[in-house]
Amino acid sequence: MNAVTIVRHIAGYAVGISIFFMLIPWGLLLLSIHADPVIGVGIFEVSIVRTVVSALILTPGVVFMLWSNAALFLIGKGGPTDGLGIAISPRTRHLVIRGPYRYSRNPMVFGALSGYFAFAVYLDSAAALLTLAAFVPLIVAYLKATEEKRLERDFGEEYRAYRRRVSMIFPLPPRRD
Repeated sequence: MNAVTIVRHIAGYAVGISIFFMLIPWGLLLLSIHADPVIGVGIFEVSIVRTVVSALILTPGVVFMLWSNAALFLIGKGGPTDGLGIAISPRTRHLVIRGPYRYSRNPMVFGALSGYFAFAVYLDSAAALLTLAAFVPLIVAYLKATEEKRLERDFGEEYRAYRRRVSMIFPLPPRRD
């Protein structure tokens, strides 16, 4: 791996971490602080219940996020940071259909959403949960309009067959063709 590729991987992870692990959770926290008092609705009264439920939601999400990043790097020979037509990390050279990608075409999205929903539950934030639920259809539309089109262009029939077999976001056993 040459120096430019290494720098692109580092930049991709830096951008991804900044957006998905800092900016979005910060926004959810601010939403919770400012909107929940207006709404006046909690989710779980007992903090231990919130903690346990949050951990149960978060754990598979973290597993899928780490596993999918490793699969993209090791199998796909690329990175995850590609959005709005801009590839910060090197794009994958091989269609990754093993590991977590056997169960979900977007295991990182599943992992991130799991993390955000877990955080919203932990915060006892109805506003954050409602906002996240409203964003899921937008995320699906974005994935269909951008990432799926790029993958179909890059990998053709191999991707189309994969798309028919594998769930878009939520991990499920693959369907038979």
